[in-house]
Amino acid sequence: MRTVLAALLMALTAAPAVAAPKDRGPQWAALTADQQQVLTPLAGEWNKLSRDQRVKWLGIAKRYPQMKPEEQKRVQNRMQKWAKLTPEQRWQAREQYRSIGKMAPDRREELRRHWAEYQALPPHERRMFDVTPVEARPAERRKRPAPRKPQQDSFTLPSMP
Repeated sequence: MRTVLAALLMALTAAPAVAAPKDRGPQWAALTADQQQVLTPLAGEWNKLSRDQRVKWLGIAKRYPQMKPEEQKRVQNRMQKWAKLTPEQRWQAREQYRSIGKMAPDRREELRRHWAEYQALPPHERRMFDVTPVEARPAERRKRPAPRKPQQDSFTLPSMP
């Protein structure tokens, strides 16, 4: 009888931990109309985002009304581009951002200088530096070429009819 009670007690105390869903922050439907309007590019992805990601985007939505129109346009463009990225491309973008934070200060300053030079270029010259997403994917760079099939002996004569 004691073992049955102990098992029942353990099951009851463990059940809430197993059954309780992770707190991932507010669902899309729980956002205000203003938040939904600002975050519209993320609507399809919202319920897949982690709590930290949702908090970050809600912070941006909160600051959005105080932004200048050109800043608002930039935020919307970036949000749309982010929503279109594949999970692998998002991972790569995060890794690149982290690597910049780990750079030496003089290297970061050099990178800022190069970025300012790039931004000053006319659009037609900037296009020379465009890289297609397929070229930028880390998995594509790691792929090894397919092994070559051994070639037949070049001295083999064709059969005569």
